[in-house]
Amino acid sequence: MPVKSIDPEVTPFDRKLNTPLSKSKITILQINLGKICNLACSHCHVEAGPNRTEELSPEVCQQLIEVIEKFDQIQTVDLTGGAPEMHYGFRKLVEAARTKQKEVIVRTNLTIFFEQGYEDLPAYFAAHQVRVVASLPCYQSDNVDRMRGDGVFDASIRALQWLNQLGYGQNPHLKLDLVYNPPLPIDRKFSLTPEQNKLEQAYKTQLQDQFGISFNQLFTITNLPIGRSKFHLERLKLTELYLNFLESHFNLSTVEHLMCRNQLSIDDRGLIYDCDFNQMEHLPARSRDGKILTVADLLQAGSLDLIQSVQTAKYCYGCTAGSGSSCGGSLLG
Repeated sequence: MPVKSIDPEVTPFDRKLNTPLSKSKITILQINLGKICNLACSHCHVEAGPNRTEELSPEVCQQLIEVIEKFDQIQTVDLTGGAPEMHYGFRKLVEAARTKQKEVIVRTNLTIFFEQGYEDLPAYFAAHQVRVVASLPCYQSDNVDRMRGDGVFDASIRALQWLNQLGYGQNPHLKLDLVYNPPLPIDRKFSLTPEQNKLEQAYKTQLQDQFGISFNQLFTITNLPIGRSKFHLERLKLTELYLNFLESHFNLSTVEHLMCRNQLSIDDRGLIYDCDFNQMEHLPARSRDGKILTVADLLQAGSLDLIQSVQTAKYCYGCTAGSGSSCGGSLLG
């Protein structure tokens, strides 16, 4: 009788490091304004969609504005969701950050530009010199529509052309970056994201030749087993195998560049996390004495640097496999 193979257990991430993952000086404030979105993408780790109701409150929005105004060390305010543009406080936060001359990033799905009431967004972004980071998981329509919904590719192309007409991707003050997510695995044939620089050149050639579109950078981001990606993997009984694959490609050189080290991730309730992935998995950041932190705590303490160590989990292998992965793409050149 054949012996049934047993897959090795995934090593806890903190044991792999053999030392706590220390926090660095905070320079990035990433705010998830809520989970409302006009799309419901199959790979979305936030599980956002039109039927979600979570949204930033006026009280938390005001606290965040105070944080932006008070702490000069914040260099970047990174706005995400859901579709961040659909949530209360979005424009208040953009304008507060730009008034303090901080970089503002909006993580947009592009299709929001064609929804009623949001048609002024491209011009608004340009007027405030907002850095646009746009999801486009492939330069081929069938792949994009399969992941994000019918017609999304065509709408995304029209949105990118609109941004180009306003100077995005050409004017040095109007940066336009695209995000690549690989297709979700359907069997044991896992692969890492393609080499970022090579894929960026392919994107630039294809989008320019076919649609006359130009952009600044491409960010390749690994799908972590969180949210809808996790549900997909669990349905196919691939979760532990995928984590084993990611662990087998662990690259210690990526650790010093991890985004969780110099950023705070804030949810719509004002709770603080080390990264957006921890936020979705309800793994809050903690102070040196173990307290779960809120934006109000930062204001009361007069400091952003209350966290000594990053909270880690097995899915952290997704950010440290191969060349690494972050909201800013590959961690290694």
